[in-house]
Order: sequence, then C-alpha cells, then structure tokens
Amino acid sequence: MAPSSAPHSDSGLVERLRDLRPLIRGHALRTEQERRVPDEVVTALTDAGMYRMNVPKRYGGYQTPVHTQVDALAEVAAACGSTAFAALIQSGCSFIAALFPDEAQDEIFTSPDVRVGGTLIPDATAVATDDGYVVNGTSGFATGCRHADWHLLTARVESAEGPPEVLWTAVPMAELEILDDWYVSGLAGSGSNSVVARDVFVPAHRILPVGPLLAGEFPSKANADDPFYRMPVLLMFCAWTAPNALGLARAALEEFTGRIHRRGITYTFHRRQNEATVTHLQAAEAAMKISSAELLTRDFVARIEAGEPYTEEERARIRAQTGYTARLCKEAVDILASASGASSLHREVPIQRMVRDVHALNLHSFVNPATNLELYGRVLSGLDAGTPFL
Repeated sequence: MAPSSAPHSDSGLVERLRDLRPLIRGHALRTEQERRVPDEVVTALTDAGMYRMNVPKRYGGYQTPVHTQVDALAEVAAACGSTAFAALIQSGCSFIAALFPDEAQDEIFTSPDVRVGGTLIPDATAVATDDGYVVNGTSGFATGCRHADWHLLTARVESAEGPPEVLWTAVPMAELEILDDWYVSGLAGSGSNSVVARDVFVPAHRILPVGPLLAGEFPSKANADDPFYRMPVLLMFCAWTAPNALGLARAALEEFTGRIHRRGITYTFHRRQNEATVTHLQAAEAAMKISSAELLTRDFVARIEAGEPYTEEERARIRAQTGYTARLCKEAVDILASASGASSLHREVPIQRMVRDVHALNLHSFVNPATNLELYGRVLSGLDAGTPFL
C-alpha cells in the first residue's frame, strides 16, 4: 500500500485524533449497523498517523511513547468504542509484527501505514514442512479484518510428546477467507469476524513462537536491543485496552452532563434534571470512578515505560490494574446510563451504545476484572500466577 499523507512525526498525534472525534462520532451509528468501521473513518485515522504508533522508525513509523498511545486511543474511544477497539488491535499487532524475523518485517512494513490484525487464540493448526508450515483452521475475533493488510494467525503444532507448540504466523489477508459472522451486542462495529485458512503455506521466516516471546525472546535482530520493543507485549496490551474503557467513560459523562440541562425527571417535580440532588450525586460518583481509573492507568503505564526488569508481581499487578480500570469505567457508565431515562434507549443517543461497548470490553478474557484480580491475588498469596500470559 502507498504511504498516506500522515505527518512523519507523532508530534501532535493526540490533537489530530481529537480533531477527528466529530467525524468518528458522526459515523458511530453506521459503524455499529454495518458491523465494521467505515472506509472514510479508516482513511482519516490513517492520514492522522494512527497506525504508525508501533511501526519501527526504520520503516517510517513513530514508535510512539506508551503514555501518548494511551491518550491517542482514548480520544478515538470517546467518539466510538468499536472504532477504537479496531484501532488498538491493529496498532498493537504492528508491535508484534516488529518482533518477527527481520525478513518478515521487510515484507510486512512496505508502508508505515500498514494495518495488521491478529489474535492469540490458537484455533488453527500448523503442520511443519521442510521450509515452513501449512496452516488450516478457523480463527475467531479477527478484529478489523476487512481493513487489514496482514493477519497474525495463531496456530498450534500438535505433538505426541507433550502440549502443542503455539506459533504466530504472519499471513497476507488476501490468503484468508473472511466469514461474515460478527453479530454481537457490544463493540459491534469492530468487525471482529472469523477468518479461515485453507492449506495456507507460511514460510519459516514468517513464524514467531509464542512461548519464547512470553519469556522475552524474539527473533528480530534489528529490534532486539531497542528498549521500545523490549516492553512485554502482554503488558502493552494492557496499555492499549485501558484507554478504550477510559474514553467511553469520559464520553458518557460528557453526554450525560450535556443532556441533563435539556430534560426533566419524568413523574417528579424536577423540570431540569441538573437541578436534582440525586443527579449531583450520580455525576460526582461517576466522575470519581473515572478519575480513579485514570490514576490506575497512569500508574501502570509509568511502570511499563520504566523498562526491565518486570517481576511476576509487577506483571500480575498491571493486569489487575487493567481489569480494575475497565470495571471502574463500566460502573461509571452504568451509573450515568441508569440516570439517563428511557429516552436514552434510542439508537441515536450515544450512551446506550457506550453501555454495551464497555460491557463487551469487560468480557474480554484478558481484561476481565475478576480473572485479573484472581491471578494477582494468587501472587500476593505466595502462589504462581496460574498463567504464562503476563
């Protein structure tokens, strides 16, 4: 793909995305109805440099600081949760692609605006050949696949001697079939359809073993000593998902405080909702939950940016903080939605969509608050975390 008109630097990236909020918000209902991000929104995000955040600088990417990525993704989420979720997956998968062998990176990053998708669910299988693997199977939750150039398909290599080996395989999207099966109630516009591989050959240089990666080992020589790519990818995923919740919660509060001046509370004497004491309590409590979530996010992002080493307790805590951030934002949105009245159920009123989107985010297996609290509690109790995904 040809490079976009995006600036060569991430300076002003957050402001550029903030300027796009009216456009993204204006397409949010269409995004949900069509179950994908509209082409014009993807083009606008491309021209703003959204997809360059984790692309290596030698290919024209930004290698944007993590705290700036958080602010950038939150701006998009404040306009549309689905659009932000698709953006975070594709921005994040570019980070993973930068850990592949350098020969694979040369193939993938033919433009700094390349869009890479992927999942970490090993539903497909891979069979070794002399010079690579043949991959078959269906992989769900391929977020943004209709706009992706490449897909990092997770596949397992079965073994009679033990558990299967798990690989990330870099596959051009043109070699995969997309199933039109994304019919959901939350993050509906993220376009997270299933993709199917049928006897797809993946050469050895486009393989990234997941086990060694989780231990901090990856085959890229060009990025091996770059502190940016030494940050653990799973902790980076924490930093990419938290702003989705933050942006949705901030937007819900903005939407709520904007509507309460224009409506009363039905079957009460309150002609303006903003004059009711209950409204003051609801707005304040929601705002405090959002502020707490922001503080948690700043804390764990600072730890990620501080660099190696990352202890098991620190990793578990960051996952717990991510889940707790998502929970606080969901609770804030729930308070605001419950106070918004039946008129907020109309599709054109954004808060009903924010409710469904933030609930969907909390269901993500890596974000789920209860799961993340449990694994952190295990470590605090002197046990292993019970998962390698830290």
